[in-house]
Amino acid sequence: MKTRGFEIAAGWEDKGINLPIRKTTNSAAYDIEAAEDTVLPVFKIGDKPTLIKTGLKAYMQSDEVLIVVPRSSGPKKQGILFPHSMGVIDSDYYGNIDNDGHIFIQCINIKDEEVYIKKGEPIAQAMFQKYLTTDNDNATGTRIGGFGSTDK
Repeated sequence: MKTRGFEIAAGWEDKGINLPIRKTTNSAAYDIEAAEDTVLPVFKIGDKPTLIKTGLKAYMQSDEVLIVVPRSSGPKKQGILFPHSMGVIDSDYYGNIDNDGHIFIQCINIKDEEVYIKKGEPIAQAMFQKYLTTDNDNATGTRIGGFGSTDK
């Protein structure tokens, strides 16, 4: 039985995607890389974030979540920020009908010039976490897709 981990998302199996790894014994997070070369335009108010493809999906227990956060060097070295501060990947995102649970990283570029992210370049880090629910929790919905699908 699988407990938690990463897999290659459907359609990315033959594209040389690296599964995330921790770099040191006490690292809390797994480094996530870009699945393809991506250009991040200079961000202007009103622009939508750029979605960087990872080619990955994550499986976990039903009471767990994958938290995706920026790398500490992201703003300084790459000029990228997450407009939402962090990403939340729910366990039921895995294998969804829209995109098989493919994880995308939303980024904006804070530099004065375009930023080029190369395939295989680390762009985020991700941590698996347990979460708690309230005594009166009665969620019964079923995920039917990807981004924004919990409101459908």
